[in-house]
Amino acid sequence: MLQLPHQPLQVAAVPTQGTPAREDQAGPWHSEAVCRRDEAGLFFAPSKEPTAARLSREESAKRVCARCPVMVECREHALVQPEPYGVWGGLTAAERRVVLARRRRREVELKAAASADHIAAAKLTGLHF
Repeated sequence: MLQLPHQPLQVAAVPTQGTPAREDQAGPWHSEAVCRRDEAGLFFAPSKEPTAARLSREESAKRVCARCPVMVECREHALVQPEPYGVWGGLTAAERRVVLARRRRREVELKAAASADHIAAAKLTGLHF
């Protein structure tokens, strides 16, 4: 585990309540999270962390996420909440903001397309707006 000197191990803030259960298991998804075991300090930045150290730590955290059986559930949790800090589901907070912005843009595009389809269908049937 990567630990910088004189920095206490930080425990990942894995949710304890209100999370959806996995469909294929009886327990909540986070009970299977690899980060609950021993690499928890990788997932959240210590204060005043230098950029090079942050990038290295985040890449190490992403490698842990890549082998996690609940990575997708973790990522969705972090996007839905939204979690403002740390690496969740293989994405940093900045990467999650990009995903959320893309989702919002896509939702707007889909609503506009649905509205245009509705208007076109109404014109074909003789209804007017």
